[in-house]
Amino acid sequence: MPRQVDYASRRRRIAEAVCLLADERGPEGVSMRDVAARAQVSLGAVQRCFRTKEEMLLFAVGHVGERVTERVRARLAASPAQSAATTLEHAADEVALVREEHRAEARIWLAFVARASVSAPLAASLRSSYAPLQELFVRLVTEAAESTPDAGDTAPPDAVREARTLLALTDGLTSHVLVGHLTPKEAEDVLHAHLSGLWERLGVTAPGQRG
Repeated sequence: MPRQVDYASRRRRIAEAVCLLADERGPEGVSMRDVAARAQVSLGAVQRCFRTKEEMLLFAVGHVGERVTERVRARLAASPAQSAATTLEHAADEVALVREEHRAEARIWLAFVARASVSAPLAASLRSSYAPLQELFVRLVTEAAESTPDAGDTAPPDAVREARTLLALTDGLTSHVLVGHLTPKEAEDVLHAHLSGLWERLGVTAPGQRG
């Protein structure tokens, strides 16, 4: 009986190899042959999963995006009773990729962003990765605003604008830490200052200030 191949698992294994090579050489320096060697599979196995290098890179960038999104979801699931404001702070902290343990992931992500400037398919894949994070931020900003005692007396926030601003800020902090303009601690201070301003505008008690 022919041996069954778990293609989903193999594709993830190949994606991890792509990420490791992209971190070392940039996406331009990644070849299907080198990916096969790093993933410890045959070149034919890579070609059966991906017809072209571009297709392989598209899957890899989606894989990185899913990894970040899943980490956000796992952190939120660990404390289901926390407020929307606290949840948003934790989510933004994960997305910013400023901690040392996420440095390689940050390098990979920004390498793909740079390539996306000249690759429409890759840019579309990145937009798809941002979409669920923006939706999460929109939901949490809305929930935080609705949780205030005087929510009915104040104008609702432009949650989409606030979410876009926060997502753009986290992306910028990733870059600033990676090039050494900010330390991880300084980046976290900038993020928390922005969120404190948001809570003040919305009349939300900032996390850590509850009696």
